[in-house]
Amino acid sequence: MDPNVEKVLKLPTKQKILILVLFSIVEAAALIWFLYIPKHNEHKVLNAELTKLQGEISEKTRIANNLPKIQMEYEQLNRELAQALTELPNSKEIPTLLTSITTLGKNAGLDFLTFRPKPEVVKDFYADVPVDIIVSGSYFSVANFFAAVANLPRIVNITNVAFSDIKSVNNRMMTKVTCLATTFRFLDKKEIKDDKKTAPKK
Repeated sequence: MDPNVEKVLKLPTKQKILILVLFSIVEAAALIWFLYIPKHNEHKVLNAELTKLQGEISEKTRIANNLPKIQMEYEQLNRELAQALTELPNSKEIPTLLTSITTLGKNAGLDFLTFRPKPEVVKDFYADVPVDIIVSGSYFSVANFFAAVANLPRIVNITNVAFSDIKSVNNRMMTKVTCLATTFRFLDKKEIKDDKKTAPKK
């Protein structure tokens, strides 16, 4: 038998118990340090990853559940864009639109004294197309003309309206009207690029 073991066996019972307790404590500490703590840390990391993955799954599930709604909103935006495109003419349609405006005025009984397109005012993705207009006729004809312009499928704003030379002719109130008719058109990609190139640097 090992002499060290014999020495331990010959010790009093209290000392044997104390040695056993100390050995158990050292063994428990070793198990905690080398086995439990690494596993505990690994468990924490895995829990954090699990929580992250669960969050991602929840988010993707929410998006998947909302996909029909998002598709409907996307289709609605496309319809609104298509509608906006029908209301803003392109450059080729501007002469036809301006002709339509003069036709509406003549059909309402107005005489055109001035119809002068002004230079376009370029904005971010569209351009203002202003036209100075002076017409003469009855109040009734002017009202009909403005109403007809408002009902055009294209957007045309009438601003800066001024009445002058108001007089009664054959029991009809006649007047001369000066106004600014402004329509709008989308810029094509080339125009937008050229405009960005020529824009002054700040």
